[in-house]
Amino acid sequence: MYLPFFPLKLVAFPGEELNLHIFEPRYQELLADVEENKTSFGICVFTNQLSGYGTEVILEKINKRYDDGRLDIQTRGLRAFKILTFDNPMRGKLYSGGKVDFLKDDPKITDVQHHEFIFYLKEMLHLLNFEVEYDHLLVNSFTFAHKVGLRLEEELELLQMESESERTNFLINHFKRMIPVIKAVESAKEKIKLNGHHKYLDPLNF
Repeated sequence: MYLPFFPLKLVAFPGEELNLHIFEPRYQELLADVEENKTSFGICVFTNQLSGYGTEVILEKINKRYDDGRLDIQTRGLRAFKILTFDNPMRGKLYSGGKVDFLKDDPKITDVQHHEFIFYLKEMLHLLNFEVEYDHLLVNSFTFAHKVGLRLEEELELLQMESESERTNFLINHFKRMIPVIKAVESAKEKIKLNGHHKYLDPLNF
């Protein structure tokens, strides 16, 4: 499949709603074409260079149009892909595009694995003060992937995995590494707070 490309220094996950502010003329042109033709486009992950992977997204809504052509838009991620060719720019356009191959996605996961994932996810979100209502049965490895402290490179690694089971194990291992670290930091903060207050101690009698 051939897609117009929108390279960004972020990972758009399948199923995720992503709000974007469009201000460059080439991407204003891209969105005008997408809106007119009802087509999808690809958000390509850019680290310190183009990563070679991205996510097909659709335009769900234009929240605001500015007089100077800028846009506030809402998109939704569909499928992860690998970039096969990169044309910069596409013929007759200001923006880039290229052929992509969509990654496979095996959704199978055991109940035990999912329960373990939800257990650690709950703890992680609580420690990060991200309190939100959600249906455990509808949560998958992508749902809170931007909220659990992954680096961009780790988010990209997650995107490239082709099974829900593999992604879940990746996140469980991340939680197991990070939760003790966060708890230790919080404990240190409390100790620092206590050290800043006057202490009322009984003198020792010798």
